[in-house]
Amino acid sequence: MDDVIIVGGGPTGFLNALGLARAGVKVRLLERAPGIQDSPRAMVYHWSVLDGIEKLGILDDAYRIGFKKQDYCYLVHKTQEKIFFSLNVLEGHVRHPNNLHMGQNKLAEIAMARLSNHANAKVEFDTKVTGLTQDAEGVTVRAEAPGGPVEHRAKYVIGADGAASTVRELLELPFEGMTWPERFVATNLYYDFEKFGYARSMMVIDDRDGAIIAKIDNDGLWRCTYMEDASLPEETFMERLPEAYSRLLPGNESYEVKLASPYRMHQRSAPTFRKGRVVLAGDAAHATNPTGGLGLTSGLFDTFALYPTLAAIIMNGATDDALDRWSAERKDKFDNIASPQAVKNKRMIYHANGGGQALEEALIGMRQLTDHPDVARERAMFTKTLETAPPLPETV
Repeated sequence: MDDVIIVGGGPTGFLNALGLARAGVKVRLLERAPGIQDSPRAMVYHWSVLDGIEKLGILDDAYRIGFKKQDYCYLVHKTQEKIFFSLNVLEGHVRHPNNLHMGQNKLAEIAMARLSNHANAKVEFDTKVTGLTQDAEGVTVRAEAPGGPVEHRAKYVIGADGAASTVRELLELPFEGMTWPERFVATNLYYDFEKFGYARSMMVIDDRDGAIIAKIDNDGLWRCTYMEDASLPEETFMERLPEAYSRLLPGNESYEVKLASPYRMHQRSAPTFRKGRVVLAGDAAHATNPTGGLGLTSGLFDTFALYPTLAAIIMNGATDDALDRWSAERKDKFDNIASPQAVKNKRMIYHANGGGQALEEALIGMRQLTDHPDVARERAMFTKTLETAPPLPETV
């Protein structure tokens, strides 16, 4: 019998697994895909989550693969006004005054490599969960594996299997909220944006051509995420990509698209992140449009508060009512802070705040980010407000 089964092999799943394994918990991670997925999803780790990654012992590895970043810029597409600001305003105030840029698959790969050093941790790919039942002593998880049906038993289960979570469905928990009428298209491409004076995080403000353009790695790979009408055929989105790029890319040079993925955006969360011996974390518990990177940030803060609590329950015999506190606190942070702010971010970047006077008033405040360090510091400190402490202390 395992102590914890984790369903889902993204950053939330693998970091929970690593934290639990380091504490001595017997953990098994199940992922339906044949390996860690390299799709154009989250890639920015805000400064506020780096302490938690460091506590897991993998920040140096992440820095070797990704890179530190402080520079930002808002670009008003119609006027070409650029508003630069920097996280250097955090220097002397926080431990890590920079963001980390790196594909989320890379963080999962780093954590998986560290898990290989723990005999109490197992990772199983190509394993699709099909059933889940729980009783007073534990949870039985049924799955389809390459060799046929399998059944595993654990004291607790973490559902970290994304917004289309099978675990959440098996728990019969609704995913309350709304789906946006637009479609996002996330693309990874090689293009020399810095040649044209772009910061490594550019937020292009426009009611038609809004986009977020950010550097992913030191090999010249960038992410360009733009929006299109969801009524357009999804299967032909690549045919429309050159036209979108013609309006978004500075200059007129050739580019190379490495990956591209269309997806729907949501503002949703489960009514509770705990049901019996099963908890939901990351996108399985809550989903937001990605403007501002608050989805990954919320999932990481879920993790940093969850694995110490579960470890204390399993290793020290603490009562598991702490999981109710964890659920309530994490849901409150998402519903009342992260999701509303992501909506505001989307409205500003992709809808130009509605244009007119509303846009100009917003720009007046944003221009202060360049010349007023206190204003920039207050803006940068926002992501720290998404954090909650573990209801139970760490065991290691």
